[in-house]
Amino acid sequence: MADERVKRRLAAIFVADVVGYTRHMEQDEAGTLSRLKARRRDVLDPLLLRHEGRLVKILGDGILAEFASAASAVRCAVELQRDMDAANEGLPETRQYVLRIGISLGDVIVEGKDLYGNGVNLAVRLESHGNAGDITISSNVFDQVCREVVAEYDDLGPVSMKNFAKSVHAYRVRPCPQQPPGADGGQSTPLSLPPRPSIAVLPFNTMGANAEHGAFADGLTEDLITELSRTPGLFVIAQHSAFAYKGKPVDVRQIATELGVRYLLEGSARRSAERVRVNVQLVDTLGGYLWAERYDREIEDIFAVQDDVAARIVEALVGRLIVPPMRNRPKSMEAYDLCVRARSLGWNSAGSPEAIYESIVLLQQAIAIDPSYAEAYGWLAFNLWSTWANAMDATGDNRRLSLEMAKKAVALDANDAQSRWILGYLLAYEGRWSESDAAFDAAIAMDRNSADALIFRAELLAFAGRASEAMDVMEQAFRLNPHPTASYYWEQSLVYYVARQFEKAIETVRGSPAYRTGARRILAASLAQAGNLNEARQEAALFMANNPNFSIGKWAESQPFRDPETRQLFVEGYRKAGLPE
Repeated sequence: MADERVKRRLAAIFVADVVGYTRHMEQDEAGTLSRLKARRRDVLDPLLLRHEGRLVKILGDGILAEFASAASAVRCAVELQRDMDAANEGLPETRQYVLRIGISLGDVIVEGKDLYGNGVNLAVRLESHGNAGDITISSNVFDQVCREVVAEYDDLGPVSMKNFAKSVHAYRVRPCPQQPPGADGGQSTPLSLPPRPSIAVLPFNTMGANAEHGAFADGLTEDLITELSRTPGLFVIAQHSAFAYKGKPVDVRQIATELGVRYLLEGSARRSAERVRVNVQLVDTLGGYLWAERYDREIEDIFAVQDDVAARIVEALVGRLIVPPMRNRPKSMEAYDLCVRARSLGWNSAGSPEAIYESIVLLQQAIAIDPSYAEAYGWLAFNLWSTWANAMDATGDNRRLSLEMAKKAVALDANDAQSRWILGYLLAYEGRWSESDAAFDAAIAMDRNSADALIFRAELLAFAGRASEAMDVMEQAFRLNPHPTASYYWEQSLVYYVARQFEKAIETVRGSPAYRTGARRILAASLAQAGNLNEARQEAALFMANNPNFSIGKWAESQPFRDPETRQLFVEGYRKAGLPE
């Protein structure tokens, strides 16, 4: 008998279902079938074609589709929900069709044109878990798309799924709304050009379908941003804001206007086993292309390519060559690849426990390969500290170890601004104020474009009761990073709270991706201080549902307060909101 092997492949599975399908059929069976068929033809089919999805089958009141990448599946889902909303507009409720969508990423069994297996089953369960209009995704999908697809992501935590032995960590995806006033760091009008030459490095395109090639191109983009940021004569947009344009059609003038810069760097990268090919071009959005270059080098020369590109840009924009102090480069490409993967998980994961732990493993592996890799130690320090800050480390061992790793990073590379501010931040939580201040001063002197250093310094200034200074530093951070992560809005709400601008704090949390993070307790306190006690207690209850071990006393004891009055302001607000002592 012939050996019939089961065919399997990795795929992003997309399941959509019409909410209230039975009710619609009871009211108008023929009309419902006709209208849904028209929706598939006019709305769904063009989106599947655009995002390279394949309709596997129609499931009565829903559909099953597959995509080659999680990012394509999520982009399609976001656009589908928007287009369905637009199609419903102005129609009577009986003719409005609302979808729930579930997306998973996993191994599937291929049988002809059909698909089976746990990947399909999980997508079905994720879809059924959502509410009308929801897009619910698994954690491994989130890890792939959190910086690829510009949207808001609500962490739903571990969710019990029928016929799954273990809970599944899930996220809800929501299209980004219009920013509320103040959510851009106070910039409600078009951003003006800074006095020094200003540039954004757009995410490099990947020439190749391999996911590892995409990570390599992202790493190259990130490293170029870091190198340019260290040049005192330049104004450089932060990584997260640059990556907001990844995968989007490039209109250089529009992007430059939105980011408030004059120059853009575009590029592409192709990596093979032994070589790397990089194309770059520098664009003056008020003029035209300034220069373009192509590099075809051995893979080990990638850091020389980065240095050359950075030097060419500085010379073109500043008018003279400025060489910042040399940084400690990794000695192993394997270690570098591991660190690049950890970067994308750790900093852009919105506190996902799975991503933080995976980052720690990747960084430990990188250090095992290259024990002198300073950047890996710095990222490891921040991720270890995050396990303590997010109540994932009950013993406190990771907090102690994180400080050791941060010191090690600075010892290995005294010219790395990121390791300096990470050390400064951790020292503040140890109450070592003068050392913390010195570390932040050094980091910002090395890299005045470090939005991350500025936003975390703003937090520490707020905890010191220096609200006016914190506001100024926070605005600098938002100018460098106008499309930031949720953590920036969390810090912004904290600064507004300390400044007793409670309405602004409320507006910031409610209108930003920080709403379903720990910033919710700042929202609760702000509502209480503003006199909205019922709403404050509702938000406090929602916060406690996700943070059952929180107590005011433990929190106040662990935070880097230098000013007793500021500590009391938080304690008072939390008590009014009904958070536990």
